[in-house]
Amino acid sequence: MTLTQTVEHLPGSFVDNMSLPVHRWYRYSAGFSGMWAKEVISQEASDPHALVLDPFAGSGTALIAAEQCSVRSWGLDSHPFVARIAQAKLAYRSSIEEYLKRAESVLECAKNRTPFLDSYAPLIRRCYSRASLEQLDSLRTEVEATSDGSEASLLVWMTLVSILRPTSQVGTANWQYLLPKRRKASVKEPFNAFEEMVNVIYNDMCVLNGLSGPRAKFDMGDARSCSTVPDGQVTLVVTSPPYANNYDYADATRLELMFFGEISGWGDLQSHIRTHLIRSCTQHVPDRSVDLPSVLAKPELEAIRDEIQAVCEKLSVIRMSRGGKKTYHNMVACYFLDLAQVWNALRRVCNSPSRVCFVVGDSAPYGIYVPTIDWLGKLAIAAGFHSYEFIKTRERNVKWKNRKHRVPLCEGQLWVKG
Repeated sequence: MTLTQTVEHLPGSFVDNMSLPVHRWYRYSAGFSGMWAKEVISQEASDPHALVLDPFAGSGTALIAAEQCSVRSWGLDSHPFVARIAQAKLAYRSSIEEYLKRAESVLECAKNRTPFLDSYAPLIRRCYSRASLEQLDSLRTEVEATSDGSEASLLVWMTLVSILRPTSQVGTANWQYLLPKRRKASVKEPFNAFEEMVNVIYNDMCVLNGLSGPRAKFDMGDARSCSTVPDGQVTLVVTSPPYANNYDYADATRLELMFFGEISGWGDLQSHIRTHLIRSCTQHVPDRSVDLPSVLAKPELEAIRDEIQAVCEKLSVIRMSRGGKKTYHNMVACYFLDLAQVWNALRRVCNSPSRVCFVVGDSAPYGIYVPTIDWLGKLAIAAGFHSYEFIKTRERNVKWKNRKHRVPLCEGQLWVKG
C-alpha cells in the first residue's frame, strides 16, 4: 500500500465543496475536493519544515485545506479574476467584526444610491432584469467606492461576486458557461441575496475563527516559471492543472468580468485572460498563430517527441474533415510544452525528497487518444524527478449522451516523487 492509497476521500469535483465553509463562497467548477486535499496535506502536519505548493491554485482550495492542517502553503494562479477570488477567500481569518460592519454599511448605502445602467454591455442586460441590475449596480458602486485594499474590503467584494450567478435570470452550464437563451425558474433578489451571503461568510468565519497555524501565501503568478517561489523548499505539491480537453477558463468567468467592466465583450477574453493561461483550449491557439514544427522541436518535449508528433499529425489531418476544424493539433503541442515548463519549474522549487500530486485526466480530441498521464510522467522524469505512478479514481466520457467519441477516458492522481 502506498501512502496515497490511504486517503479516504477521492479528489472528486468542486461540487463537493459547496457544503464546506469558505470553499462554498464561489463555485469554481475546475476545482477539486477540499476534503481530499485536507487529508493529503494532513500527512505533512508532523514536519515543521513542510511547505505545500499549489501552482494552479484556482480559488484557493488546497491553500485553505493547508491552513486547516496548520501547514505552510504557497499558491499561484495566472487567471487575474480567479486569483482575486483566491485572495478574497484567504481573508477569512481576518477581523470578523470589521467585515460585518463594512458589509452592512455597503448594503444600507447601496439602497440609497441612484443606479446608472448605461455602461453595462448588452449581455449583462440580458442576464438580469432591470430591477435586479439596478440593485446590483448600486451594490457595485458602493463596493468600489469604499474599496481600500483591506481584507474586509476584499471580503465585501467577494460577497458581491458570490451573488452574481444566483441573481441572474439566465442559465449556466455545468462548467459555468452562460446560456443566455435559457431562463431560470428561481432568481434571487440582489439586496436579499447580498444580506444572505453576508450571513454565510460571517458564520463561516466564526466556524474557522480558532485556526492559529501559518497563513497561506498567494501570488498571481505563472506555474510555468513559479518565479516568486524560492528554490528547494517545497515538500509537497497538490494541484490540478488544466486538462487538455478544450475547457475555456476565460469564458467561464465572462459574466463576472463583464459585470465589473473588465472586458467589453467575448473578444476581450483573449488579450485580458487567455494570454496568461496554460494553452489547454483551442481558443488559445487559433489557426496559423502557432508554428507547430517549431513547438514540437523544443528541447523540453524531447522525452515524448516521437509520440506527440504522431498525435499532432493525426489531428492536423482529421480536423480538415470536421465542421469546426478545431486546432487541437496546436493545442496538444502547446499544452505539453507548457506543462514541460511547469515540471522544470517544480523541480527547481521542490526539495529532495518531495512529492507531487496532479489531479488530472486524459483526453481524446476528435477521437484521437492523447495519453496525458503517461506523457506528463515522462516529462516529470525528464525534468529531474525520479518516479511516477497513477491511481485512477473514476472513468470519464461515459455519461454524456452527446459525447463526440467512444474512447474510454479516466481521471485520477498522478503521483511523482523526486
